[in-house]
Amino acid sequence: MTKRNGRTVRDLRRENRTAVLQRLYFDGPLSRYSLGPATGLSSGSVSNVVAELVAEGLVEEAGSVDSAGGRPRTLLRISPDSGCMIGVDVGETRVRIELFDLALTELARAERPLAVDGPNPHERYEVGVVVGHVREGIAEVLRSADVPTDRLLGVGVGVPGIVARDAGDGAVVHGQTIGWDAVPLERLLRESVDLPDTVPYWIDNGAKTLGQAEMWFGAGRGAHSAVVVLFGSGVGACVVTDPMGPGRAVEWGHLTVRVRGRRCRCGAQGCLEAYAGAEALLERWREAGGVPPAGADEETALTAMLAAAYPADPDTEPDATALAVLAETAEYLGAGFADLINLFQPERILVGGWAGLQLGPRFLETVEGYALRYALAYPAARVEIGMGTLGPDAVTVGAAILPLADFFGRGGRRDEGGTTGEQPAWASTLRERAAQ
Repeated sequence: MTKRNGRTVRDLRRENRTAVLQRLYFDGPLSRYSLGPATGLSSGSVSNVVAELVAEGLVEEAGSVDSAGGRPRTLLRISPDSGCMIGVDVGETRVRIELFDLALTELARAERPLAVDGPNPHERYEVGVVVGHVREGIAEVLRSADVPTDRLLGVGVGVPGIVARDAGDGAVVHGQTIGWDAVPLERLLRESVDLPDTVPYWIDNGAKTLGQAEMWFGAGRGAHSAVVVLFGSGVGACVVTDPMGPGRAVEWGHLTVRVRGRRCRCGAQGCLEAYAGAEALLERWREAGGVPPAGADEETALTAMLAAAYPADPDTEPDATALAVLAETAEYLGAGFADLINLFQPERILVGGWAGLQLGPRFLETVEGYALRYALAYPAARVEIGMGTLGPDAVTVGAAILPLADFFGRGGRRDEGGTTGEQPAWASTLRERAAQ
Protein backbone atom coordinates (compact mmCIF):
# COMPACT_ATOMS: atom_id res chain seq x y z
CA MET A 1 0.00 0.00 0.00
CA THR A 2 1.45 3.35 -1.08
CA LYS A 3 0.75 6.65 0.68
CA ARG A 4 0.17 9.92 -1.13
CA ASN A 5 3.69 11.12 -0.49
CA GLY A 6 5.15 7.95 -1.95
CA ARG A 7 5.97 6.24 1.35
CA THR A 8 4.69 2.73 1.90
CA VAL A 9 3.42 1.21 5.12
CA ARG A 10 6.77 -0.58 5.31
CA ASP A 11 8.56 2.77 5.11
CA LEU A 12 6.46 4.16 7.95
CA ARG A 13 7.14 1.12 10.12
CA ARG A 14 10.87 1.44 9.50
CA GLU A 15 10.79 5.15 10.37
CA ASN A 16 8.87 4.42 13.58
CA ARG A 17 11.38 1.75 14.57
CA THR A 18 14.26 4.12 13.81
CA ALA A 19 12.68 6.86 15.94
CA VAL A 20 12.30 4.53 18.93
CA LEU A 21 15.81 3.08 18.55
CA GLN A 22 17.52 6.47 18.30
CA ARG A 23 15.71 7.85 21.36
CA LEU A 24 16.54 4.77 23.41
CA TYR A 25 20.14 4.91 22.22
CA PHE A 26 20.85 8.51 23.18
CA ASP A 27 18.26 9.18 25.89
CA GLY A 28 17.53 5.74 27.37
CA PRO A 29 16.58 3.99 29.44
CA LEU A 30 13.06 5.31 28.81
CA SER A 31 9.58 4.05 29.56
CA ARG A 32 6.95 3.42 26.91
CA TYR A 33 5.10 6.43 28.31
CA SER A 34 8.16 8.68 27.79
CA LEU A 35 8.81 7.36 24.30
CA GLY A 36 5.53 8.84 23.03
CA PRO A 37 6.38 12.53 23.38
CA ALA A 38 10.09 11.82 22.66
CA THR A 39 9.30 10.30 19.26
CA GLY A 40 6.01 11.99 18.37
CA LEU A 41 4.37 8.58 18.00
CA SER A 42 1.02 7.54 19.45
CA SER A 43 0.94 5.24 22.45
CA GLY A 44 -0.38 2.45 20.22
CA SER A 45 2.46 2.87 17.73
CA VAL A 46 5.02 2.90 20.54
CA SER A 47 3.57 -0.28 22.02
CA ASN A 48 3.61 -2.07 18.65
CA VAL A 49 7.18 -1.00 17.82
CA VAL A 50 8.50 -1.85 21.28
CA ALA A 51 6.82 -5.26 21.18
CA GLU A 52 8.57 -6.00 17.86
CA LEU A 53 11.96 -4.80 19.08
CA VAL A 54 11.71 -6.76 22.34
CA ALA A 55 10.67 -9.91 20.47
CA GLU A 56 13.69 -9.52 18.17
CA GLY A 57 16.05 -9.02 21.11
CA LEU A 58 17.04 -5.46 20.12
CA VAL A 59 15.40 -3.87 23.15
CA GLU A 60 15.30 -5.16 26.72
CA GLU A 61 13.88 -4.14 30.09
CA ALA A 62 16.15 -2.11 32.36
CA GLY A 63 14.34 -1.80 35.69
CA SER A 64 11.42 0.46 36.52
CA VAL A 65 10.67 3.97 37.71
CA ASP A 66 7.85 5.22 39.94
CA SER A 67 5.01 7.01 38.22
CA ALA A 68 2.82 9.77 39.60
CA GLY A 69 0.25 7.81 41.61
CA GLY A 70 0.23 4.76 39.36
CA ARG A 71 2.09 1.52 38.88
CA PRO A 72 5.85 1.71 38.32
CA ARG A 73 6.76 2.14 34.65
CA THR A 74 9.11 -0.36 33.04
CA LEU A 75 12.25 1.18 31.56
CA LEU A 76 13.61 0.04 28.21
CA ARG A 77 17.06 0.22 26.66
CA ILE A 78 18.95 -1.01 23.62
CA SER A 79 20.26 -4.51 24.26
CA PRO A 80 24.07 -4.25 24.00
CA ASP A 81 24.43 -7.92 23.07
CA SER A 82 22.01 -7.80 20.13
CA GLY A 83 24.73 -6.92 17.66
CA CYS A 84 28.33 -5.82 17.28
CA MET A 85 30.46 -3.71 14.96
CA ILE A 86 34.12 -3.64 13.99
CA GLY A 87 35.98 -0.34 13.69
CA VAL A 88 39.31 -0.21 11.86
CA ASP A 89 41.81 2.65 11.93
CA VAL A 90 44.34 2.43 9.10
CA GLY A 91 46.61 4.94 10.76
CA GLU A 92 50.03 6.27 9.95
CA THR A 93 51.94 4.20 12.49
CA ARG A 94 49.67 1.19 13.02
CA VAL A 95 46.47 -0.55 12.03
CA ARG A 96 44.07 -0.75 14.97
CA ILE A 97 41.04 -3.08 14.90
CA GLU A 98 38.39 -2.98 17.64
CA LEU A 99 35.22 -4.97 18.19
CA PHE A 100 32.32 -3.17 19.92
CA ASP A 101 28.92 -4.21 21.16
CA LEU A 102 25.84 -2.19 20.27
CA ALA A 103 26.52 0.21 23.17
CA LEU A 104 30.02 0.84 21.74
CA THR A 105 31.68 -0.96 24.63
CA GLU A 106 34.97 -2.46 23.48
CA LEU A 107 34.90 -6.26 23.42
CA ALA A 108 38.34 -6.92 21.90
CA ARG A 109 41.16 -5.18 20.05
CA ALA A 110 44.15 -5.99 17.89
CA GLU A 111 46.99 -3.76 16.71
CA ARG A 112 49.54 -4.21 13.96
CA PRO A 113 52.46 -1.73 13.68
CA LEU A 114 53.32 -0.14 10.35
CA ALA A 115 57.09 0.20 10.38
CA VAL A 116 59.78 0.18 7.70
CA ASP A 117 63.54 0.56 7.85
CA GLY A 118 63.97 1.31 4.17
CA PRO A 119 64.38 4.73 2.52
CA ASN A 120 60.88 4.79 1.00
CA PRO A 121 58.25 5.77 3.64
CA HIS A 122 55.45 4.53 1.37
CA GLU A 123 56.66 0.95 1.91
CA ARG A 124 54.94 0.86 5.29
CA TYR A 125 51.59 1.35 3.54
CA GLU A 126 52.05 -1.43 1.00
CA VAL A 127 48.45 -2.34 0.18
CA GLY A 128 48.86 -6.09 0.59
CA VAL A 129 50.43 -5.61 4.03
CA VAL A 130 47.62 -3.32 5.22
CA VAL A 131 44.92 -5.67 3.90
CA GLY A 132 46.68 -8.57 5.62
CA HIS A 133 46.75 -6.68 8.93
CA VAL A 134 43.04 -5.95 8.67
CA ARG A 135 42.25 -9.57 7.79
CA GLU A 136 44.27 -10.95 10.69
CA GLY A 137 42.96 -8.33 13.12
CA ILE A 138 39.31 -9.00 12.31
CA ALA A 139 39.80 -12.72 12.78
CA GLU A 140 41.64 -12.10 16.06
CA VAL A 141 39.00 -9.86 17.66
CA LEU A 142 36.12 -12.13 16.67
CA ARG A 143 37.99 -15.14 18.02
CA SER A 144 39.05 -13.35 21.21
CA ALA A 145 35.51 -12.23 22.05
CA ASP A 146 34.00 -15.50 20.79
CA VAL A 147 31.53 -13.58 18.62
CA PRO A 148 29.84 -15.38 15.70
CA THR A 149 29.83 -13.53 12.40
CA ASP A 150 26.02 -13.56 12.23
CA ARG A 151 26.00 -10.95 15.01
CA LEU A 152 28.25 -8.61 13.07
CA LEU A 153 26.40 -5.57 11.72
CA GLY A 154 29.29 -4.35 9.64
CA VAL A 155 32.89 -3.22 9.41
CA GLY A 156 33.77 0.49 9.41
CA VAL A 157 37.22 1.54 8.20
CA GLY A 158 38.92 4.93 8.59
CA VAL A 159 41.73 5.57 6.08
CA PRO A 160 44.12 8.42 5.19
CA GLY A 161 43.07 9.93 1.90
CA ILE A 162 40.03 10.69 -0.21
CA VAL A 163 37.41 7.95 -0.55
CA ALA A 164 35.44 7.67 -3.79
CA ARG A 165 32.94 5.00 -4.73
CA ASP A 166 32.92 2.82 -7.81
CA ALA A 167 29.98 0.74 -8.99
CA GLY A 168 32.16 -2.33 -9.37
CA ASP A 169 34.82 -2.01 -6.69
CA GLY A 170 32.91 -0.18 -3.96
CA ALA A 171 35.06 2.17 -1.88
CA VAL A 172 38.24 3.29 -3.67
CA VAL A 173 40.96 5.15 -1.73
CA HIS A 174 43.04 7.97 -3.21
CA GLY A 175 45.79 8.37 -0.61
CA GLN A 176 48.41 10.50 -2.31
CA THR A 177 50.54 11.00 0.80
CA ILE A 178 50.83 7.26 1.40
CA GLY A 179 51.29 6.23 -2.22
CA TRP A 180 47.77 4.85 -2.77
CA ASP A 181 46.45 5.66 -6.24
CA ALA A 182 42.83 4.52 -6.66
CA VAL A 183 43.22 1.48 -4.38
CA PRO A 184 40.01 -0.64 -4.52
CA LEU A 185 40.15 -1.26 -0.78
CA GLU A 186 36.61 -2.58 -0.35
CA ARG A 187 37.03 -5.17 -3.08
CA LEU A 188 40.40 -6.24 -1.70
CA LEU A 189 38.97 -6.63 1.80
CA ARG A 190 36.00 -8.62 0.54
CA GLU A 191 38.35 -10.95 -1.33
CA SER A 192 40.70 -11.34 1.62
CA VAL A 193 38.70 -11.20 4.85
CA ASP A 194 36.83 -14.34 5.88
CA LEU A 195 33.39 -12.80 6.45
CA PRO A 196 30.00 -13.52 4.86
CA ASP A 197 29.19 -11.53 1.73
CA THR A 198 26.23 -9.99 3.55
CA VAL A 199 28.48 -8.11 6.02
CA PRO A 200 28.65 -4.48 4.83
CA TYR A 201 31.86 -2.44 4.70
CA TRP A 202 31.78 1.29 5.34
CA ILE A 203 35.05 2.98 4.37
CA ASP A 204 35.69 6.68 4.91
CA ASN A 205 38.40 9.22 5.65
CA GLY A 206 39.92 8.82 9.12
CA ALA A 207 39.52 12.50 10.01
CA LYS A 208 35.82 12.19 9.21
CA THR A 209 35.35 9.16 11.44
CA LEU A 210 37.25 10.98 14.21
CA GLY A 211 34.93 13.95 13.78
CA GLN A 212 31.87 11.71 13.81
CA ALA A 213 32.91 10.14 17.10
CA GLU A 214 33.72 13.45 18.82
CA MET A 215 30.43 15.02 17.67
CA TRP A 216 28.28 12.13 18.86
CA PHE A 217 30.06 11.09 22.04
CA GLY A 218 32.96 13.44 22.75
CA ALA A 219 33.88 17.09 23.03
CA GLY A 220 31.68 18.08 20.09
CA ARG A 221 28.41 17.33 21.85
CA GLY A 222 26.26 20.42 22.15
CA ALA A 223 27.87 22.21 19.20
CA HIS A 224 26.00 22.85 15.96
CA SER A 225 29.24 23.42 14.07
CA ALA A 226 32.78 22.26 14.69
CA VAL A 227 36.05 21.42 13.03
CA VAL A 228 37.73 18.30 14.40
CA VAL A 229 41.44 18.18 13.58
CA LEU A 230 43.34 14.90 13.22
CA PHE A 231 46.99 15.57 14.01
CA GLY A 232 49.25 12.60 13.32
CA SER A 233 52.13 12.05 10.90
CA GLY A 234 50.16 14.44 8.74
CA VAL A 235 47.18 16.64 9.50
CA GLY A 236 43.56 16.50 8.37
CA ALA A 237 40.21 17.81 9.49
CA CYS A 238 36.50 17.07 9.52
CA VAL A 239 34.13 20.02 9.15
CA VAL A 240 30.68 19.68 10.70
CA THR A 241 28.15 22.41 9.93
CA ASP A 242 24.39 22.38 9.68
CA PRO A 243 24.28 22.57 5.87
CA MET A 244 26.79 19.71 5.58
CA GLY A 245 24.99 17.25 7.82
CA PRO A 246 27.15 14.80 9.73
CA GLY A 247 30.51 16.09 8.50
CA ARG A 248 32.91 16.29 5.61
CA ALA A 249 36.60 15.50 5.45
CA VAL A 250 38.75 18.35 4.13
CA GLU A 251 42.40 18.14 3.09
CA TRP A 252 43.39 20.92 5.49
CA GLY A 253 46.95 19.63 5.72
CA HIS A 254 47.52 20.47 2.05
CA LEU A 255 46.52 24.10 2.33
CA THR A 256 49.51 26.18 1.19
CA VAL A 257 50.99 28.18 4.07
CA ARG A 258 54.26 29.16 2.40
CA VAL A 259 54.77 29.71 -1.32
CA ARG A 260 57.73 27.64 -2.61
CA GLY A 261 58.17 26.31 0.91
CA ARG A 262 59.20 22.86 2.17
CA ARG A 263 58.41 19.87 0.02
CA CYS A 264 55.36 18.02 1.35
CA ARG A 265 55.04 14.25 1.15
CA CYS A 266 52.12 14.82 -1.25
CA GLY A 267 54.65 16.25 -3.73
CA ALA A 268 53.62 19.91 -3.50
CA GLN A 269 55.54 22.68 -1.74
CA GLY A 270 54.59 24.76 1.28
CA CYS A 271 51.71 22.63 2.62
CA LEU A 272 50.75 23.01 6.26
CA GLU A 273 51.54 19.31 6.69
CA ALA A 274 55.14 19.97 5.62
CA TYR A 275 55.56 22.10 8.73
CA ALA A 276 53.02 20.88 11.29
CA GLY A 277 52.67 17.13 10.74
CA ALA A 278 54.59 14.97 13.21
CA GLU A 279 56.72 13.47 10.42
CA ALA A 280 57.80 16.95 9.25
CA LEU A 281 58.16 18.20 12.83
CA LEU A 282 60.67 15.46 13.62
CA GLU A 283 62.49 16.01 10.32
CA ARG A 284 62.87 19.71 11.11
CA TRP A 285 64.20 18.86 14.57
CA ARG A 286 66.84 16.60 13.01
CA GLU A 287 67.79 19.28 10.48
CA ALA A 288 68.24 21.79 13.32
CA GLY A 289 70.60 19.42 15.17
CA GLY A 290 68.18 17.39 17.28
CA VAL A 291 68.90 13.71 17.84
CA PRO A 292 65.79 11.48 17.95
CA PRO A 293 66.33 7.97 19.37
CA ALA A 294 67.93 5.69 16.79
CA GLY A 295 65.46 3.33 15.14
CA ALA A 296 62.49 4.76 17.03
CA ASP A 297 59.05 5.02 15.43
CA GLU A 298 57.40 8.42 15.11
CA GLU A 299 55.41 8.20 18.34
CA THR A 300 58.50 7.29 20.38
CA ALA A 301 60.57 9.99 18.66
CA LEU A 302 57.95 12.65 19.32
CA THR A 303 57.81 11.61 22.98
CA ALA A 304 61.58 12.02 23.14
CA MET A 305 61.41 15.46 21.53
CA LEU A 306 58.80 16.63 24.05
CA ALA A 307 60.88 15.22 26.90
CA ALA A 308 63.89 17.17 25.62
CA ALA A 309 61.90 20.39 25.29
CA TYR A 310 60.04 20.01 28.57
CA PRO A 311 62.27 17.93 30.90
CA ALA A 312 60.58 16.39 33.92
CA ASP A 313 63.57 17.27 36.11
CA PRO A 314 63.37 21.02 36.92
CA ASP A 315 67.15 21.12 37.20
CA THR A 316 67.61 19.91 33.60
CA GLU A 317 68.08 22.58 30.96
CA PRO A 318 65.42 22.38 28.19
CA ASP A 319 66.64 21.56 24.69
CA ALA A 320 66.64 24.97 23.00
CA THR A 321 66.54 23.41 19.52
CA ALA A 322 63.45 21.34 20.29
CA LEU A 323 61.76 24.33 21.91
CA ALA A 324 62.45 26.53 18.87
CA VAL A 325 61.06 23.97 16.42
CA LEU A 326 57.95 23.46 18.56
CA ALA A 327 57.42 27.21 18.84
CA GLU A 328 57.58 27.59 15.06
CA THR A 329 55.20 24.64 14.65
CA ALA A 330 52.73 26.25 17.06
CA GLU A 331 52.67 29.39 14.91
CA TYR A 332 52.08 27.42 11.70
CA LEU A 333 49.26 25.50 13.38
CA GLY A 334 47.81 28.72 14.73
CA ALA A 335 47.77 30.18 11.22
CA GLY A 336 46.11 26.99 9.99
CA PHE A 337 43.48 27.23 12.73
CA ALA A 338 42.88 30.87 11.73
CA ASP A 339 42.12 29.70 8.19
CA LEU A 340 39.57 27.21 9.57
CA ILE A 341 37.99 29.97 11.67
CA ASN A 342 37.75 32.39 8.75
CA LEU A 343 36.47 29.79 6.28
CA PHE A 344 33.93 27.91 8.41
CA GLN A 345 33.30 30.09 11.49
CA PRO A 346 32.84 27.03 13.73
CA GLU A 347 31.68 27.06 17.32
CA ARG A 348 34.53 24.73 18.27
CA ILE A 349 37.86 23.47 16.99
CA LEU A 350 38.85 20.17 18.58
CA VAL A 351 42.24 18.47 18.40
CA GLY A 352 42.69 14.70 18.18
CA GLY A 353 45.02 12.14 16.65
CA TRP A 354 48.01 10.50 18.31
CA ALA A 355 50.33 13.50 17.82
CA GLY A 356 47.62 15.94 18.84
CA LEU A 357 47.10 14.04 22.08
CA GLN A 358 50.83 14.32 22.84
CA LEU A 359 51.35 17.91 21.76
CA GLY A 360 48.03 19.50 22.68
CA PRO A 361 48.45 19.68 26.45
CA ARG A 362 51.90 21.25 25.94
CA PHE A 363 51.24 24.01 23.47
CA LEU A 364 47.56 24.24 22.52
CA GLU A 365 47.29 27.49 24.46
CA THR A 366 50.10 28.95 22.34
CA VAL A 367 48.45 27.68 19.15
CA GLU A 368 45.18 29.30 20.21
CA GLY A 369 46.96 32.61 20.79
CA TYR A 370 48.33 32.61 17.25
CA ALA A 371 44.96 31.52 15.83
CA LEU A 372 43.14 34.41 17.46
CA ARG A 373 45.86 36.81 16.31
CA TYR A 374 45.65 35.73 12.66
CA ALA A 375 41.87 35.17 12.38
CA LEU A 376 39.18 37.77 11.80
CA ALA A 377 38.02 39.25 15.09
CA TYR A 378 34.31 38.43 14.87
CA PRO A 379 34.50 34.64 14.25
CA ALA A 380 37.62 34.36 16.46
CA ALA A 381 35.68 35.77 19.42
CA ARG A 382 33.04 33.06 19.03
CA VAL A 383 35.15 29.92 18.70
CA GLU A 384 36.26 27.55 21.45
CA ILE A 385 39.52 25.66 20.87
CA GLY A 386 40.14 22.52 22.90
CA MET A 387 41.12 18.88 22.98
CA GLY A 388 39.00 15.96 21.86
CA THR A 389 37.98 13.69 24.71
CA LEU A 390 37.85 10.22 23.14
CA GLY A 391 41.59 9.61 23.07
CA PRO A 392 43.48 7.36 20.67
CA ASP A 393 40.44 5.16 19.97
CA ALA A 394 38.35 7.97 18.46
CA VAL A 395 38.92 6.93 14.83
CA THR A 396 37.93 3.31 15.46
CA VAL A 397 34.87 4.42 17.46
CA GLY A 398 33.85 6.71 14.60
CA ALA A 399 34.45 3.94 12.07
CA ALA A 400 32.23 1.57 14.08
CA ILE A 401 29.48 4.22 14.12
CA LEU A 402 29.17 3.94 10.31
CA PRO A 403 27.59 0.44 10.26
CA LEU A 404 25.68 1.25 13.47
CA ALA A 405 24.08 4.33 11.87
CA ASP A 406 23.14 2.29 8.81
CA PHE A 407 21.62 -0.45 10.96
CA PHE A 408 19.50 1.98 12.97
CA GLY A 409 18.55 3.84 9.80
CA ARG A 410 16.99 0.63 8.51
CA GLY A 411 14.95 0.34 11.69
CA GLY A 412 17.24 -2.25 13.23
CA ARG A 413 16.84 -4.71 10.38
CA ARG A 414 19.78 -6.35 8.69
CA ASP A 415 20.25 -5.69 4.99
CA GLU A 416 20.24 -8.91 3.03
CA GLY A 417 23.24 -8.70 0.73
CA GLY A 418 25.12 -5.89 2.43
CA THR A 419 25.55 -2.29 1.39
CA THR A 420 28.24 0.28 1.03
CA GLY A 421 27.72 3.98 0.41
CA GLU A 422 27.32 7.38 1.95
CA GLN A 423 26.00 7.69 5.47
CA PRO A 424 22.17 7.75 5.39
CA ALA A 425 20.43 11.11 5.57
CA TRP A 426 18.74 10.21 8.87
CA ALA A 427 22.18 10.19 10.54
CA SER A 428 22.27 13.99 10.41
CA THR A 429 19.14 14.12 12.57
CA LEU A 430 20.60 11.57 14.95
CA ARG A 431 23.83 13.54 15.21
CA GLU A 432 21.88 16.69 16.06
CA ARG A 433 19.94 14.80 18.73
CA ALA A 434 23.23 13.51 20.19
CA ALA A 435 24.52 17.08 20.41
CA GLN A 436 21.64 18.23 22.61
